[in-house]
Amino acid sequence: MNGIIIIDKPKDYTSFDVIAVLRKKLGQRKIGHMGTLDPMATGVLPILLGETAKFQIYNQENDKRYIAKMHFGTTTDSLDITGKIITDIKSTITKKQLEKALNEFIGNIDQLPPMFSAIKKDGKKLYDLARKGIEIKREPRKITIKNLILLDFEKETQNATIDVTCSKGTYIRSLCSDIGEKLGCGAVMTDLNRIKSNGFDISQSISLKRVKELSLSEITEKYILPTDSLFKNLNKVNISTAQEARFKNGGNLSLQRLKLPLDLQNNETVTVYNCETFVGLGQIDQESDELKILKCQIK
Repeated sequence: MNGIIIIDKPKDYTSFDVIAVLRKKLGQRKIGHMGTLDPMATGVLPILLGETAKFQIYNQENDKRYIAKMHFGTTTDSLDITGKIITDIKSTITKKQLEKALNEFIGNIDQLPPMFSAIKKDGKKLYDLARKGIEIKREPRKITIKNLILLDFEKETQNATIDVTCSKGTYIRSLCSDIGEKLGCGAVMTDLNRIKSNGFDISQSISLKRVKELSLSEITEKYILPTDSLFKNLNKVNISTAQEARFKNGGNLSLQRLKLPLDLQNNETVTVYNCETFVGLGQIDQESDELKILKCQIK
């Protein structure tokens, strides 16, 4: 089985726990996922089935969107509520102060990855070191916060809810911690729900509980998306049956013999179709005047 299923990951499940459930339910060995979610987080987890996993590297929709809750006045070693408390003070920030601070995080910023993360240093995952009480030097990473909206703030409890649209590689825990540091009181993330990831929306998802309840045929019919769902925003190139045979055998196609969209750029990645059937991905090479093969769909 090839395709994509969008899971609404439940709390207290790891991404690999989700894969284990699907392997058993679908009878499928080849399964991968896009974008790890921490156990405390919920929401969109795209799961790639079979040969579709090999197309993942060509997906260009890397932005994520989260609804996060945070509490001011508390900090932990993991930067979320599940960690060991480091500081716990009475915070008195106002909504106006918070909104001003949020504006300063919009755009391209440097972010220090948390110790409790799956990033590897000298072959060891940081969270394994963190659990042993070891903290090592990490280099800041360039990330982009495209949108940061305050949805709710309770002055009495010092709790807030934010809506974040960000680039790949952004740690919302770190963002919450940095906002708290900016305000001088500290902050900790208390809840995280991913509502968009890699071009997929929470409205397209199915809960793991529902997966367990449905029959295999119902899941296949209603919830397995085709491989080309990964590439909704790419330009399309249509080829003939004869050209499809050549393309699938590794042969490049002459651009002069193709009907192409007018705005194609050199080195642009495009989806390749024979009528309505997805064939694979190609790349425009204007120097050689060819459509080069990147990856073919395997049925």
